[in-house]
Amino acid sequence: MAYTDLRDWLKQVDGFGELKTVEGADWDLEIGAITEMARKESKVPPCIVFDEIKDYPKGRRLAVGLLNSMKRVALTTDMPVDLPPMDFVRAWRQRIKDMQPIPPHAVKDAPFMENVLDEKDLDVLAFPTPRYNVGDGGRYIGTAHLTITQDPQEGWVNIGTYRIMIQDGKNLGLYMSPGRHGRIQMEKFFAENRPFPVAVAIGYDPLIFMASAFEVPYGLSEYDFAGGIRRAPIDVVRLERSGLPVPASAEMIIEGECLPNERREEGPFGEWTGYYASSSRTEPVIKIRRIYHRNDPIMTGAPPSRPPTEATFYKSFWRSAMIWEELERAGVPDIQGVWCPPEGNTRLWTVVSIKQRYPGHARQAGVLASQVHAAAYLGRFTIVVDEDIDPSDMKDVLWAMTTRCDPIEDIEILRRCLSSPLDPILPKSRKDKAASFNSRAIIDACRPYDWIKDFPPSVKVPEDLAKKVKEKWGKKVLS
Repeated sequence: MAYTDLRDWLKQVDGFGELKTVEGADWDLEIGAITEMARKESKVPPCIVFDEIKDYPKGRRLAVGLLNSMKRVALTTDMPVDLPPMDFVRAWRQRIKDMQPIPPHAVKDAPFMENVLDEKDLDVLAFPTPRYNVGDGGRYIGTAHLTITQDPQEGWVNIGTYRIMIQDGKNLGLYMSPGRHGRIQMEKFFAENRPFPVAVAIGYDPLIFMASAFEVPYGLSEYDFAGGIRRAPIDVVRLERSGLPVPASAEMIIEGECLPNERREEGPFGEWTGYYASSSRTEPVIKIRRIYHRNDPIMTGAPPSRPPTEATFYKSFWRSAMIWEELERAGVPDIQGVWCPPEGNTRLWTVVSIKQRYPGHARQAGVLASQVHAAAYLGRFTIVVDEDIDPSDMKDVLWAMTTRCDPIEDIEILRRCLSSPLDPILPKSRKDKAASFNSRAIIDACRPYDWIKDFPPSVKVPEDLAKKVKEKWGKKVLS
Protein backbone atom coordinates (compact mmCIF):
# COMPACT_ATOMS: atom_id res chain seq x y z
CA MET A 1 0.00 0.00 0.00
CA ALA A 2 2.90 2.38 -0.75
CA TYR A 3 2.05 5.99 -1.61
CA THR A 4 3.95 8.74 -3.39
CA ASP A 5 2.81 11.95 -1.67
CA LEU A 6 0.03 13.42 0.45
CA ARG A 7 -2.46 13.40 -2.43
CA ASP A 8 -1.88 9.72 -3.14
CA TRP A 9 -2.07 8.99 0.61
CA LEU A 10 -5.45 10.76 0.83
CA LYS A 11 -6.77 8.70 -2.09
CA GLN A 12 -5.86 5.49 -0.29
CA VAL A 13 -7.44 6.73 2.94
CA ASP A 14 -10.59 7.51 0.96
CA GLY A 15 -10.44 3.97 -0.43
CA PHE A 16 -10.88 2.40 2.98
CA GLY A 17 -13.62 4.82 3.97
CA GLU A 18 -11.87 7.13 6.45
CA LEU A 19 -11.85 10.42 4.49
CA LYS A 20 -14.49 13.13 4.83
CA THR A 21 -14.82 16.40 2.86
CA VAL A 22 -16.37 19.48 4.46
CA GLU A 23 -17.16 22.55 2.35
CA GLY A 24 -17.89 26.08 3.53
CA ALA A 25 -16.50 25.98 7.11
CA ASP A 26 -15.23 29.16 8.77
CA TRP A 27 -11.49 29.30 9.45
CA ASP A 28 -12.21 31.20 12.67
CA LEU A 29 -12.95 28.57 15.38
CA GLU A 30 -15.42 26.50 13.32
CA ILE A 31 -12.80 24.23 11.76
CA GLY A 32 -11.36 23.55 15.20
CA ALA A 33 -14.81 22.77 16.62
CA ILE A 34 -15.68 20.43 13.72
CA THR A 35 -12.37 18.60 14.19
CA GLU A 36 -13.07 18.20 17.90
CA MET A 37 -16.59 16.92 17.27
CA ALA A 38 -15.38 14.34 14.75
CA ARG A 39 -12.62 13.17 17.08
CA LYS A 40 -14.89 12.79 20.10
CA GLU A 41 -18.07 11.43 18.55
CA SER A 42 -16.96 9.24 15.62
CA LYS A 43 -16.32 5.54 16.18
CA VAL A 44 -13.21 5.96 14.02
CA PRO A 45 -12.16 9.63 13.83
CA PRO A 46 -11.97 10.51 10.13
CA CYS A 47 -9.35 12.42 8.22
CA ILE A 48 -11.15 15.61 7.15
CA VAL A 49 -10.36 17.76 4.11
CA PHE A 50 -11.86 21.25 4.33
CA ASP A 51 -12.54 23.01 1.02
CA GLU A 52 -14.21 26.30 0.05
CA ILE A 53 -13.16 27.64 3.44
CA LYS A 54 -14.67 31.02 4.29
CA ASP A 55 -12.73 33.85 2.55
CA TYR A 56 -10.79 31.37 0.37
CA PRO A 57 -11.36 30.00 -3.13
CA LYS A 58 -12.26 26.39 -3.89
CA GLY A 59 -9.14 24.26 -4.14
CA ARG A 60 -7.21 25.88 -1.28
CA ARG A 61 -7.78 23.03 1.12
CA LEU A 62 -6.84 22.05 4.65
CA ALA A 63 -6.47 18.42 5.83
CA VAL A 64 -6.72 17.59 9.55
CA GLY A 65 -6.77 14.37 11.57
CA LEU A 66 -4.34 12.58 9.29
CA LEU A 67 -3.01 10.03 11.80
CA ASN A 68 -6.00 9.47 14.06
CA SER A 69 -6.72 5.80 13.31
CA MET A 70 -4.90 2.48 13.35
CA LYS A 71 -5.42 1.98 9.62
CA ARG A 72 -3.93 5.37 8.74
CA VAL A 73 -0.93 4.87 11.02
CA ALA A 74 -0.46 1.40 9.51
CA LEU A 75 -0.69 2.81 5.96
CA THR A 76 1.91 5.46 6.79
CA THR A 77 4.35 3.00 8.33
CA ASP A 78 3.67 0.07 5.97
CA MET A 79 2.46 -2.14 8.81
CA PRO A 80 -0.44 -4.63 9.11
CA VAL A 81 -3.76 -2.86 9.67
CA ASP A 82 -5.38 -5.45 11.97
CA LEU A 83 -2.97 -5.73 14.92
CA PRO A 84 -4.06 -5.17 18.55
CA PRO A 85 -2.29 -2.20 20.22
CA MET A 86 0.39 -4.19 22.06
CA ASP A 87 1.18 -6.31 18.99
CA PHE A 88 1.50 -3.08 16.99
CA VAL A 89 3.96 -1.76 19.59
CA ARG A 90 5.96 -5.00 19.34
CA ALA A 91 6.08 -4.71 15.55
CA TRP A 92 7.14 -1.06 15.79
CA ARG A 93 9.86 -1.95 18.27
CA GLN A 94 11.21 -4.61 15.92
CA ARG A 95 11.16 -2.11 13.06
CA ILE A 96 13.14 0.36 15.18
CA LYS A 97 15.57 -2.34 16.32
CA ASP A 98 16.26 -3.40 12.72
CA MET A 99 16.28 0.13 11.30
CA GLN A 100 19.41 1.43 9.60
CA PRO A 101 19.33 5.19 8.88
CA ILE A 102 19.19 6.03 5.18
CA PRO A 103 20.23 9.56 4.13
CA PRO A 104 17.87 11.53 1.85
CA HIS A 105 18.20 11.61 -1.92
CA ALA A 106 18.64 15.04 -3.52
CA VAL A 107 16.55 15.87 -6.60
CA LYS A 108 16.50 19.10 -8.59
CA ASP A 109 12.79 19.62 -9.18
CA ALA A 110 9.54 19.19 -7.25
CA PRO A 111 5.83 19.96 -7.72
CA PHE A 112 5.96 22.74 -5.10
CA MET A 113 8.03 24.77 -7.56
CA GLU A 114 4.92 25.34 -9.70
CA ASN A 115 4.55 28.69 -7.92
CA VAL A 116 7.37 30.76 -6.43
CA LEU A 117 6.55 33.96 -4.53
CA ASP A 118 9.37 36.31 -3.58
CA GLU A 119 9.28 38.53 -0.50
CA LYS A 120 7.68 41.57 -2.13
CA ASP A 121 4.85 39.48 -3.63
CA LEU A 122 4.01 37.01 -0.86
CA ASP A 123 1.25 37.03 1.73
CA VAL A 124 1.01 33.95 3.95
CA LEU A 125 -2.58 34.90 4.82
CA ALA A 126 -3.52 33.99 1.25
CA PHE A 127 -3.49 30.36 2.42
CA PRO A 128 -6.23 29.05 4.75
CA THR A 129 -4.96 28.99 8.32
CA PRO A 130 -7.43 28.54 11.17
CA ARG A 131 -7.71 30.00 14.59
CA TYR A 132 -8.46 26.63 16.13
CA ASN A 133 -9.46 27.37 19.72
CA VAL A 134 -11.09 30.35 21.40
CA GLY A 135 -8.11 31.07 23.67
CA ASP A 136 -5.49 31.01 20.90
CA GLY A 137 -3.56 34.21 20.43
CA GLY A 138 -3.72 34.03 16.65
CA ARG A 139 -3.90 31.83 13.58
CA TYR A 140 -1.47 28.90 13.77
CA ILE A 141 -0.06 27.75 10.44
CA GLY A 142 2.35 25.47 12.28
CA THR A 143 0.55 22.59 14.01
CA ALA A 144 1.04 19.76 11.49
CA HIS A 145 4.12 20.91 9.64
CA LEU A 146 7.87 20.39 9.45
CA THR A 147 10.33 22.99 10.78
CA ILE A 148 13.63 22.31 8.99
CA THR A 149 16.93 23.68 10.31
CA GLN A 150 20.63 22.81 10.19
CA ASP A 151 23.35 22.87 12.82
CA PRO A 152 25.87 25.61 11.95
CA GLN A 153 28.84 23.68 13.34
CA GLU A 154 28.00 20.00 12.97
CA GLY A 155 26.04 20.26 9.73
CA TRP A 156 23.22 17.80 10.53
CA VAL A 157 19.63 18.63 9.60
CA ASN A 158 16.89 18.69 12.22
CA ILE A 159 13.16 18.42 11.56
CA GLY A 160 10.78 19.33 14.37
CA THR A 161 7.14 20.22 14.84
CA TYR A 162 7.50 23.55 16.67
CA ARG A 163 4.42 25.72 16.87
CA ILE A 164 4.21 28.64 14.42
CA MET A 165 1.79 31.58 14.64
CA ILE A 166 1.08 34.05 11.86
CA GLN A 167 2.17 37.53 12.96
CA ASP A 168 1.23 39.17 9.66
CA GLY A 169 1.43 38.39 5.95
CA LYS A 170 5.24 38.30 5.92
CA ASN A 171 6.22 37.22 9.44
CA LEU A 172 5.68 34.13 11.61
CA GLY A 173 6.17 33.62 15.35
CA LEU A 174 8.24 30.53 16.23
CA TYR A 175 8.17 28.79 19.63
CA MET A 176 10.63 26.00 20.43
CA SER A 177 10.80 24.62 23.97
CA PRO A 178 14.14 24.83 25.78
CA GLY A 179 16.34 21.81 25.14
CA ARG A 180 14.73 20.84 21.83
CA HIS A 181 17.19 20.21 19.02
CA GLY A 182 15.93 23.05 16.84
CA ARG A 183 16.21 25.46 19.78
CA ILE A 184 19.83 24.39 20.39
CA GLN A 185 20.66 25.03 16.73
CA MET A 186 19.01 28.46 16.84
CA GLU A 187 20.95 29.44 19.96
CA LYS A 188 24.21 28.50 18.22
CA PHE A 189 23.42 30.89 15.34
CA PHE A 190 22.36 33.66 17.70
CA ALA A 191 25.51 33.22 19.82
CA GLU A 192 27.46 34.13 16.69
CA ASN A 193 25.02 37.00 15.95
CA ARG A 194 23.99 35.32 12.69
CA PRO A 195 20.52 34.96 11.13
CA PHE A 196 19.00 31.51 11.69
CA PRO A 197 17.76 29.94 8.40
CA VAL A 198 14.42 28.15 8.70
CA ALA A 199 12.24 26.27 6.20
CA VAL A 200 8.65 25.24 6.94
CA ALA A 201 7.09 22.39 4.95
CA ILE A 202 3.30 21.99 4.84
CA GLY A 203 1.39 19.14 3.17
CA TYR A 204 3.99 16.39 3.18
CA ASP A 205 4.52 12.66 3.46
CA PRO A 206 2.88 11.81 6.83
CA LEU A 207 5.80 9.50 7.70
CA ILE A 208 8.19 12.49 7.84
CA PHE A 209 5.69 14.29 10.06
CA MET A 210 5.67 11.31 12.42
CA ALA A 211 9.48 11.30 12.49
CA SER A 212 9.53 15.03 13.25
CA ALA A 213 7.49 14.46 16.41
CA PHE A 214 9.57 11.55 17.72
CA GLU A 215 12.56 11.67 20.09
CA VAL A 216 15.15 10.96 17.41
CA PRO A 217 18.64 10.99 18.97
CA TYR A 218 20.66 14.20 18.84
CA GLY A 219 22.73 14.40 15.68
CA LEU A 220 20.54 12.01 13.66
CA SER A 221 18.43 13.72 11.03
CA GLU A 222 14.75 12.83 10.91
CA TYR A 223 15.21 12.43 7.15
CA ASP A 224 17.64 9.57 7.81
CA PHE A 225 15.33 8.10 10.44
CA ALA A 226 12.26 8.23 8.16
CA GLY A 227 14.30 6.76 5.31
CA GLY A 228 15.36 3.90 7.57
CA ILE A 229 11.76 3.21 8.59
CA ARG A 230 10.65 3.28 4.95
CA ARG A 231 13.74 1.33 3.82
CA ALA A 232 14.22 3.87 1.03
CA PRO A 233 15.64 7.42 0.93
CA ILE A 234 13.40 10.47 1.22
CA ASP A 235 13.58 12.74 -1.83
CA VAL A 236 14.61 16.30 -0.95
CA VAL A 237 15.27 19.55 -2.80
CA ARG A 238 17.88 22.06 -1.59
CA LEU A 239 16.45 25.56 -1.54
CA GLU A 240 18.39 28.10 -3.55
CA ARG A 241 18.47 30.83 -0.92
CA SER A 242 19.11 28.98 2.36
CA GLY A 243 20.49 25.69 1.11
CA LEU A 244 18.13 23.80 3.44
CA PRO A 245 16.87 20.43 2.17
CA VAL A 246 13.06 20.20 2.06
CA PRO A 247 10.75 17.29 1.14
CA ALA A 248 10.23 17.09 -2.61
CA SER A 249 6.69 15.81 -2.02
CA ALA A 250 5.58 18.89 0.00
CA GLU A 251 2.56 20.92 -1.03
CA MET A 252 4.05 24.19 0.23
CA ILE A 253 7.41 25.48 1.47
CA ILE A 254 8.00 28.67 3.45
CA GLU A 255 11.64 29.80 3.44
CA GLY A 256 12.84 32.41 5.89
CA GLU A 257 15.17 33.34 8.69
CA CYS A 258 15.08 34.44 12.33
CA LEU A 259 17.16 37.48 13.24
CA PRO A 260 19.07 37.37 16.56
CA ASN A 261 17.51 40.50 18.07
CA GLU A 262 13.98 40.48 16.65
CA ARG A 263 11.15 39.10 18.77
CA ARG A 264 7.39 39.55 18.98
CA GLU A 265 4.63 38.37 21.26
CA GLU A 266 3.66 34.75 20.52
CA GLY A 267 0.75 32.80 22.03
CA PRO A 268 -1.17 31.78 23.92
CA PHE A 269 -1.85 28.47 22.23
CA GLY A 270 -3.84 25.43 23.38
CA GLU A 271 -1.03 22.90 23.65
CA TRP A 272 -0.77 19.10 23.53
CA THR A 273 -1.24 18.92 27.30
CA GLY A 274 -4.83 20.15 26.84
CA TYR A 275 -4.05 23.45 28.57
CA TYR A 276 -2.93 27.00 27.84
CA ALA A 277 0.05 26.39 30.11
CA SER A 278 2.73 28.44 28.37
CA SER A 279 0.75 31.70 28.12
CA SER A 280 2.38 34.20 25.75
CA ARG A 281 5.88 35.66 25.56
CA THR A 282 8.22 37.30 23.12
CA GLU A 283 9.69 34.72 20.76
CA PRO A 284 11.81 34.77 17.58
CA VAL A 285 10.19 35.82 14.31
CA ILE A 286 10.59 33.99 11.00
CA LYS A 287 10.90 36.68 8.36
CA ILE A 288 9.50 35.03 5.23
CA ARG A 289 11.79 35.44 2.23
CA ARG A 290 10.05 33.12 -0.24
CA ILE A 291 7.00 30.85 -0.55
CA TYR A 292 6.79 27.88 -2.92
CA HIS A 293 3.53 26.02 -3.49
CA ARG A 294 1.75 23.57 -5.76
CA ASN A 295 -1.32 24.65 -7.68
CA ASP A 296 -4.25 24.44 -5.23
CA PRO A 297 -2.04 23.39 -2.30
CA ILE A 298 -3.37 21.21 0.50
CA MET A 299 -2.50 22.68 3.89
CA THR A 300 -2.24 20.42 6.93
CA GLY A 301 -3.30 20.95 10.55
CA ALA A 302 -3.36 19.08 13.85
CA PRO A 303 -5.35 21.19 16.32
CA PRO A 304 -4.58 20.17 19.90
CA SER A 305 -7.23 19.75 22.55
CA ARG A 306 -7.88 17.65 25.62
CA PRO A 307 -6.33 14.22 25.05
CA PRO A 308 -6.69 11.83 23.42
CA THR A 309 -5.95 13.72 20.21
CA GLU A 310 -4.45 12.84 16.84
CA ALA A 311 -0.95 13.59 18.13
CA THR A 312 -1.30 11.51 21.29
CA PHE A 313 -2.87 8.64 19.32
CA TYR A 314 -0.08 8.00 16.83
CA LYS A 315 2.71 8.90 19.25
CA SER A 316 1.52 6.33 21.78
CA PHE A 317 2.71 3.44 19.59
CA TRP A 318 6.08 4.94 18.78
CA ARG A 319 6.90 6.21 22.28
CA SER A 320 5.90 2.87 23.79
CA ALA A 321 8.17 1.02 21.35
CA MET A 322 11.08 3.41 21.93
CA ILE A 323 10.89 3.21 25.73
CA TRP A 324 10.75 -0.59 25.46
CA GLU A 325 13.80 -0.65 23.20
CA GLU A 326 15.76 1.79 25.39
CA LEU A 327 14.96 -0.20 28.54
CA GLU A 328 16.32 -3.36 26.96
CA ARG A 329 19.43 -1.53 25.79
CA ALA A 330 19.90 -0.36 29.38
CA GLY A 331 19.91 -4.01 30.52
CA VAL A 332 16.41 -4.44 31.95
CA PRO A 333 15.41 -8.07 31.22
CA ASP A 334 12.09 -9.79 30.60
CA ILE A 335 10.01 -6.79 29.59
CA GLN A 336 6.61 -8.04 28.45
CA GLY A 337 5.21 -4.76 27.13
CA VAL A 338 5.22 -0.96 27.39
CA TRP A 339 2.29 1.38 26.85
CA CYS A 340 2.07 5.18 26.88
CA PRO A 341 -1.70 5.75 26.66
CA PRO A 342 -3.06 8.60 24.50
CA GLU A 343 -5.16 9.78 27.45
CA GLY A 344 -1.92 10.52 29.31
CA ASN A 345 -0.52 12.59 26.43
CA THR A 346 1.88 9.65 25.79
CA ARG A 347 4.32 11.43 28.11
CA LEU A 348 2.64 11.77 31.48
CA TRP A 349 1.65 8.11 32.03
CA THR A 350 3.81 5.09 31.17
CA VAL A 351 3.06 1.46 32.00
CA VAL A 352 5.74 -1.24 31.90
CA SER A 353 4.94 -4.94 32.22
CA ILE A 354 7.75 -7.27 33.39
CA LYS A 355 8.26 -10.85 34.47
CA GLN A 356 10.07 -10.35 37.79
CA ARG A 357 13.45 -12.08 37.93
CA TYR A 358 15.21 -10.63 41.00
CA PRO A 359 14.72 -8.27 43.96
CA GLY A 360 14.51 -4.64 42.77
CA HIS A 361 13.66 -5.59 39.18
CA ALA A 362 10.39 -3.62 39.28
CA ARG A 363 12.01 -0.47 40.72
CA GLN A 364 14.84 -0.68 38.22
CA ALA A 365 12.36 -0.86 35.33
CA GLY A 366 10.27 2.00 36.72
CA VAL A 367 13.13 4.41 37.41
CA LEU A 368 14.77 3.81 34.03
CA ALA A 369 11.45 4.00 32.17
CA SER A 370 10.96 7.48 33.60
CA GLN A 371 14.39 8.71 32.48
CA VAL A 372 15.32 7.13 29.14
CA HIS A 373 15.51 9.51 26.19
CA ALA A 374 12.02 8.83 24.85
CA ALA A 375 10.43 9.48 28.26
CA ALA A 376 12.63 12.04 30.01
CA TYR A 377 10.89 15.20 28.77
CA LEU A 378 7.90 16.18 30.94
CA GLY A 379 7.00 12.78 32.35
CA ARG A 380 4.83 12.27 35.44
CA PHE A 381 3.75 8.71 36.41
CA THR A 382 5.44 5.39 35.63
CA ILE A 383 3.62 2.21 36.67
CA VAL A 384 5.28 -1.21 36.69
CA VAL A 385 3.04 -4.30 36.54
CA ASP A 386 3.47 -8.06 36.36
CA GLU A 387 3.37 -10.15 33.19
CA ASP A 388 -0.28 -11.14 33.74
CA ILE A 389 -1.31 -7.48 33.21
CA ASP A 390 -1.84 -6.07 29.71
CA PRO A 391 -0.21 -2.61 29.93
CA SER A 392 -2.53 -1.27 27.22
CA ASP A 393 -5.66 -2.28 29.17
CA MET A 394 -6.28 0.45 31.75
CA LYS A 395 -8.85 -1.71 33.57
CA ASP A 396 -6.10 -4.27 34.17
CA VAL A 397 -3.58 -1.61 35.16
CA LEU A 398 -5.91 0.09 37.65
CA TRP A 399 -6.79 -3.29 39.17
CA ALA A 400 -3.08 -4.01 39.66
CA MET A 401 -2.44 -0.58 41.16
CA THR A 402 -5.29 -0.89 43.64
CA THR A 403 -4.52 -4.46 44.74
CA ARG A 404 -0.73 -4.88 44.47
CA CYS A 405 0.58 -1.46 45.42
CA ASP A 406 1.07 -0.47 49.08
CA PRO A 407 1.49 3.32 48.79
CA ILE A 408 3.92 3.72 51.69
CA GLU A 409 6.19 0.95 50.38
CA ASP A 410 5.67 1.01 46.63
CA ILE A 411 5.69 4.64 45.48
CA GLU A 412 8.98 6.45 44.89
CA ILE A 413 9.32 10.14 44.05
CA LEU A 414 12.10 11.50 41.83
CA ARG A 415 12.72 15.23 42.09
CA ARG A 416 14.20 17.89 39.79
CA CYS A 417 13.53 15.97 36.56
CA LEU A 418 13.28 17.55 33.11
CA SER A 419 10.06 19.50 32.60
CA SER A 420 8.96 22.34 30.30
CA PRO A 421 7.21 25.71 30.38
CA LEU A 422 4.30 23.78 28.81
CA ASP A 423 3.80 21.79 32.03
CA PRO A 424 0.39 22.89 33.38
CA ILE A 425 1.22 21.95 36.99
CA LEU A 426 4.15 24.38 37.20
CA PRO A 427 3.26 27.80 38.67
CA LYS A 428 4.45 30.89 36.82
CA SER A 429 7.20 31.40 39.38
CA ARG A 430 8.76 28.08 38.33
CA LYS A 431 8.41 28.43 34.55
CA ASP A 432 11.99 29.62 34.24
CA LYS A 433 13.00 28.96 30.64
CA ALA A 434 16.50 28.00 31.73
CA ALA A 435 15.44 25.53 34.42
CA SER A 436 12.00 23.90 34.33
CA PHE A 437 11.92 20.98 36.77
CA ASN A 438 9.21 18.55 37.85
CA SER A 439 8.88 15.39 39.92
CA ARG A 440 8.10 11.82 38.87
CA ALA A 441 6.15 9.09 40.67
CA ILE A 442 7.35 5.51 40.23
CA ILE A 443 4.51 3.16 41.20
CA ASP A 444 5.41 -0.47 41.81
CA ALA A 445 2.15 -2.32 41.12
CA CYS A 446 3.82 -5.73 40.98
CA ARG A 447 3.31 -8.55 43.45
CA PRO A 448 5.95 -8.25 46.22
CA TYR A 449 8.96 -10.20 44.98
CA ASP A 450 9.99 -11.46 48.44
CA TRP A 451 6.70 -13.32 48.89
CA ILE A 452 5.44 -13.55 45.34
CA LYS A 453 4.77 -17.30 45.59
CA ASP A 454 2.44 -16.71 48.55
CA PHE A 455 0.57 -13.81 46.95
CA PRO A 456 -3.14 -14.65 46.55
CA PRO A 457 -3.86 -16.18 43.13
CA SER A 458 -6.08 -14.10 40.85
CA VAL A 459 -9.47 -15.18 39.56
CA LYS A 460 -9.07 -15.91 35.85
CA VAL A 461 -10.53 -18.17 33.17
CA PRO A 462 -7.66 -20.32 31.79
CA GLU A 463 -6.56 -19.21 28.32
CA ASP A 464 -7.27 -22.56 26.65
CA LEU A 465 -10.80 -22.64 28.08
CA ALA A 466 -11.40 -19.00 27.13
CA LYS A 467 -10.37 -19.79 23.54
CA LYS A 468 -12.69 -22.82 23.29
CA VAL A 469 -15.64 -20.90 24.75
CA LYS A 470 -15.11 -17.98 22.38
CA GLU A 471 -15.05 -20.30 19.37
CA LYS A 472 -18.19 -22.10 20.53
CA TRP A 473 -20.30 -19.28 21.95
CA GLY A 474 -18.72 -16.01 20.89
CA LYS A 475 -21.04 -15.28 17.95
CA LYS A 476 -24.13 -15.70 20.13
CA VAL A 477 -22.88 -13.70 23.11
CA LEU A 478 -20.51 -11.03 21.83
CA SER A 479 -21.81 -8.00 19.94
